[in-house]
Amino acid sequence: MKIGCVREIKPQEFRVGMTPGAATEAVANGHEVLIEAGAGMGSGFADADYVDAGAQILPDAAAVFAEADMIVKVKEPQAVERAMLRPGQILFTYLHLAPDPEQTKDLIKSGATCIAYETVTDRNGGLPLLAPMSEVAGKLAPQVGAYTLQKANGGRGVLMGGVPGVAPAKVVVIGGGVVGTHAARVAAGMGADVTVLDRSLPRLRQLDDMFGKTFRTAYSSRATTAELVSQADMVIGAVLIPGAAAPKLVTRDMLKTMKPGAVIVDVAIDQGGCCETSHATTHQDPIYEVDGVMHYCVANMPGAVARTSTLALGNATLPFMLALANKGWKQACYEDPHLLAGLNVHAGHITCPPVGEALGMPFITAHEALSV
Repeated sequence: MKIGCVREIKPQEFRVGMTPGAATEAVANGHEVLIEAGAGMGSGFADADYVDAGAQILPDAAAVFAEADMIVKVKEPQAVERAMLRPGQILFTYLHLAPDPEQTKDLIKSGATCIAYETVTDRNGGLPLLAPMSEVAGKLAPQVGAYTLQKANGGRGVLMGGVPGVAPAKVVVIGGGVVGTHAARVAAGMGADVTVLDRSLPRLRQLDDMFGKTFRTAYSSRATTAELVSQADMVIGAVLIPGAAAPKLVTRDMLKTMKPGAVIVDVAIDQGGCCETSHATTHQDPIYEVDGVMHYCVANMPGAVARTSTLALGNATLPFMLALANKGWKQACYEDPHLLAGLNVHAGHITCPPVGEALGMPFITAHEALSV
């Protein structure tokens, strides 16, 4: 198979879909690897590194799309990239289709087979290709939130850990999954007063057993959420429903009760955000204000630490990429129901029910797509 990787063109996105190490593995498995010139520069990989791995360097994205049987990326394809997809071509990347009808329509129109990292599952019910970036985004959230809290950036001017005689910042983390757990650990490590909200009592017990008094936990009822949000200096949105749009757990009315200069870091923005006033921003212009509350809603947070993120993502995606290349998408998905769960669009059909339901568009199941 010809496996192609292009330079990411989303604003301030420095990650790359394939590392030279992944290229080496693909070539060793008998495949051709086609890399757009300069694709790895943002993550610290020179074209020469890919050449040494046995890959070919092509001059631009159009050349890669034209030759490759499978395109491996990081972020969802932008409009100019979607126009280059063709029937039968495999696209393997993050898609986040639930809040994005335009992308979904373009992928349907392309006829390509689109497998989304974020809905691939594992035997434990986890999301193995989303987890590495969730870990990165979770660890980044208190860091960027602390920066936003500084007075010069529009925040309250509160130090995360306080000082002797002055209380630390109050941080509320909504969601106790991978993002929330890592965010809570880092925020607590910075000395903040942290509470994690979740609706799963088993998960809350697990967090309590694992972390003890490092941070508090609370059941995420509407009343409790409203109370804690009103007291918070920082709210970190870490909610995920696989494949579906994020629920709006922080309402506009709740926002009006927050302290002037408080901060919301909405990590769930990839799936539409869990705050009613959230909209996607970029690393170039990350912060905006609504009702006196500062919002940080960058949709590709891990891109800020591109090298770490690229290496972590590459470790996770490599076995799946090789399975798709070695067996073809249909056989690979037939043999692995967890990879099949990643199939979001195929041959003009939405194949992920949560996406179809979120967008109000017709869909078939991934199992049905195996016979299309």
